[in-house]
Amino acid sequence: MDEPRQPTSELTPPTPAPTSRAPAIWIRLLAYGAVILLVIFMLLPVKRTAREAARRNSCLNNLKQIGLGLSNYEAAHGAYPPAYTVDADGRPLHSWRTLILPYMEQNPLYQSIDLTKPWDDPANEHAYNAMPEVYGCPSDPTANADKRLTTYLAVVTLDSAIRTADSLSYAETPAPSETLLVIDAAPSQATHWMSPVDADEKLLLNVDPKLKRQHNGDLCLAAYADGHAYPHSGEIDATALRAMITASADDNDVLQEVD
Repeated sequence: MDEPRQPTSELTPPTPAPTSRAPAIWIRLLAYGAVILLVIFMLLPVKRTAREAARRNSCLNNLKQIGLGLSNYEAAHGAYPPAYTVDADGRPLHSWRTLILPYMEQNPLYQSIDLTKPWDDPANEHAYNAMPEVYGCPSDPTANADKRLTTYLAVVTLDSAIRTADSLSYAETPAPSETLLVIDAAPSQATHWMSPVDADEKLLLNVDPKLKRQHNGDLCLAAYADGHAYPHSGEIDATALRAMITASADDNDVLQEVD
């Protein structure tokens, strides 16, 4: 006689092996990384622009200090300094940058200079290697590589306020707010801070924009006879620029016609 059959329970299907979550985690991490990189790349131009804006403001402050030094010199001597001093034979000795040192709280450096000997004479080695920070444009790669170089050049022409001899007084510049004294030239025009080298009419009126631009998009930063400093954007009409580099009574009329 057959044994009775035991009741059977329903078979339980086998539990599937857990699926690995590693691929999903890596995909999520890669997505997060891509977002972070995108944000960084978007912020980089903003950061560069902010840095350049800070450097430009610092440059403008330098020019204002230089303009103040020139104004203080003019008040003490009755005229702006000559572009450079000369020896008995008419050879250049020292730049206006040296002459205004006492009027920019740099008297100890000024006192260390032998004004009877050329700027690059061994007797002036200390000052030769000690350019005041105010003469260095923070955006100039040349000056940043050599802390003795400057791009701050005086406007020196036959009709400018600062001349090789017999510079004008403030009273002799009828349109001081439109009369350029000092410009921030292009890096290619950098010169030693004590050197009697400046910007003549040929350089100022040169049509090559690479010779005129130091800061992004600006023709140049400049200091005026009335003490203000201003950045020029874009190209300036040659007629207007010529009026700005001369100390002429009709400068305002010319500039108004150009505007």
